[in-house]
Formats: sequence, structure tokens, C-alpha cells
Amino acid sequence: QVQLVESGGGLVQAGDSLRLSCAASRRTVGRYSMGWFRQAPGKEREFVAAISWSGGSTYYADSVKGRFTISRDNAKYTVYLQMNSLKPEDTAVYYCAAALSMQTIPGGRADYWGKGTLVTVSS
Repeated sequence: QVQLVESGGGLVQAGDSLRLSCAASRRTVGRYSMGWFRQAPGKEREFVAAISWSGGSTYYADSVKGRFTISRDNAKYTVYLQMNSLKPEDTAVYYCAAALSMQTIPGGRADYWGKGTLVTVSS
């Protein structure tokens, strides 16, 4: 069992930056690909970014490409999402997820999920 805990959310203004963290409870998370998702009020959860277990491969949703960067530090069992040039439409609860296969993440399939952290971007 792997527990994931997100942090770093908050209230920012449009154009600001924010870095989210996802801390895993076990060292074995190093074998998992990781992803970030978000769910805005009244909308379905959507894929944001994914990173392979080694960190060598990343994949982004078109809506965040060039603005968001996913990274990981396996020594700290932590995955990050650096968010720059934030827009009001980025407002959502952001979730971290872990999956044995990176290919399943963009489709929303993961083995473990965190409980989310709220990001609010004001205009």
C-alpha cells in the first residue's frame, strides 16, 4: 500500500507560480510512474502531467504544456509539479497518482491516489 499526500496548494493571482509536492509513504514508489490530475468545480477530473519511474520521460496535457513541469526526487519519495504563468482556468483540486505503467496514467488509471490540494487562481 502506498499513501500519497499532496501539499503546496493555495490562493495565487493570475501569472503567479506555485509548486505542488506529492510525498509518498514508501520507498517502493520509486518503481511507479507518477501523475498529476486536477478537477475543477463542476467538471470531471482531467489529466495534467505524468513522469516515468526514472524521471526520464514526461508527458503533459496540451492545456499546461510549456507552463507546468513535473519532476521527481526518488531519494525523497516525492514528486513535484511546478506551475508557472497560472491562469484562472487552472483553478482546481490537484491530485497525485501512482501507477506501475506510465501508459495508463493519461487515461486516468492509477493504482494509488492522494486526497488532493486546492489551487485557486484569481484574475
